Amino acid sequence: MKKQIIFATGNRNKVREIREILNDPSIEILTQKEAGIDADPEENGTTFEENALIKARSIARTVREMEADGRLPGGVYRLVMSDDSGLVVDALDGAPGILSARYMGRDTDYRIKMTHIMDLLKDVPEEKRTARFSCAAAAVLPDGRDFAVLRHMEGRIGHEIVGENGFGYDPFFYLPQYGKTSAQISPAEKNAISHRGQALRALARLLREQGVL
Repeated sequence: MKKQIIFATGNRNKVREIREILNDPSIEILTQKEAGIDADPEENGTTFEENALIKARSIARTVREMEADGRLPGGVYRLVMSDDSGLVVDALDGAPGILSARYMGRDTDYRIKMTHIMDLLKDVPEEKRTARFSCAAAAVLPDGRDFAVLRHMEGRIGHEIVGENGFGYDPFFYLPQYGKTSAQISPAEKNAISHRGQALRALARLLREQGVL
């Protein structure tokens, strides 16, 4: 049976990363928009895992409804995946955390957000500028079972915005092991260590153990 992953996002950057990370041409990976799903579940959880599961469960319900009424063709094993990720800054008591995308307003340019955070940390010593990107990846299977895993990429908040790769907060997230920001390393290097890469690989392993990938 053909296998298909519908990812609960409209973010093309995320889907590109997911396709590169899973690297399985036998599985079709679609955004929810590409699957014909127009939904924006309210992310009202208190953790990354809760928000990832909220999105995955909501889109999975829509997928089953569409299969039942013929809007999605039969003969396809469809599982729904989602993620929720963000930047956790220790000196800011974990902010922006689960509100990372909405920090200072959802439509605020990330350069403005990063500049603001650097201003807040201007008197914070180097050893206390620790931060991490956290990502929860979740999946809901056709039989209703669901899974979620959480992984992190450790680093520090840098003193400048630099780098053309990546997106979001990548250009000021400094990786000491590389001496670069996560926007300066290559996509392959980032996928090997990133919070999203780790979470998706862990989720894929779990799903393979369940015999569904």
